[in-house]
Amino acid sequence: MSPYILSILLGIVEGLTEFLPVSSTAHLRIAEALMKIPLGDSSCAVGNTACLQDVAYWDMYTIVIQVGAILALCLLFLERIINFLRTFPRGDSGDRTWLNHPISLTLIAFACTSVPALLLRKWSEKNLGSLNAIAIALLAGGIVMWVIDAWSERHEANTTHVEEMTLAQAVWIGLCQSLSAIFPGTSRSMSTIAAGQLVGLDRPSALEFSFLLCIPTMIAATGWDLIKEVHQSKSTGIAGAATAHVVMNSERWIVLLIGTVVSFIVALGVVEWFLHWVRKHGFTMFAIYRILLGGVLLIWGARLIGQ
Repeated sequence: MSPYILSILLGIVEGLTEFLPVSSTAHLRIAEALMKIPLGDSSCAVGNTACLQDVAYWDMYTIVIQVGAILALCLLFLERIINFLRTFPRGDSGDRTWLNHPISLTLIAFACTSVPALLLRKWSEKNLGSLNAIAIALLAGGIVMWVIDAWSERHEANTTHVEEMTLAQAVWIGLCQSLSAIFPGTSRSMSTIAAGQLVGLDRPSALEFSFLLCIPTMIAATGWDLIKEVHQSKSTGIAGAATAHVVMNSERWIVLLIGTVVSFIVALGVVEWFLHWVRKHGFTMFAIYRILLGGVLLIWGARLIGQ
């Protein structure tokens, strides 16, 4: 398959799944496996430098195209973010402080996400990166989301705007989001939305805070992954050196640009649609999809995608 077509398809997958509560990590991994993209050094024969370079390139590609989705989210929430900055720290109604203004709560939640994620990252990559582990996370997350969404529909929310959130709610949501970094397949959106509903946020406010928290989290995660890739390429043996010696010719730059632009365009439409859908229908459809996909991967994953 042409690398340009591959890039378009992967850009679509990234843009579609990054902000939906279905796990972009799981979907990108499945898509890359179905498209026979070499993933990990074990997919290459010993001494096959060209294959190792391809692995390194596609690893970098998967990280970089997330920038498109991040930019889309920043653009969509630009007016909201500017208003938060303008009213910091007192808020629109003058009842906020340095500790409970939406900007402060977003950064506090981000800190609560980052510390556990960093502490357990190596353990997670070693023990929870398998297809079965991702399938279980999809399945379990779908059940949790379905139960919590049904429960919240029967209970009146005490927080209907992000501006009304408390410090305790932000800390809880941040800690729950760290699950998405520890357990691949969980989904940042799923963990933050469900956590928000559980502590009294209604669907729109849980979704909005989830998007706001995604911005610093994705910027940090993408930057960290890129730094790690470069550092590994300079400090390890042959396999690691492949990353440093990837030849970024004109074709590869174009492929990377295509994926980033496509993920940006698709994410723009998805976020707008998702906001409207949730206000009317909730999250049940996404929970059912997660459960079905997790079940299919758990039972037939190895046969379907060869892992």
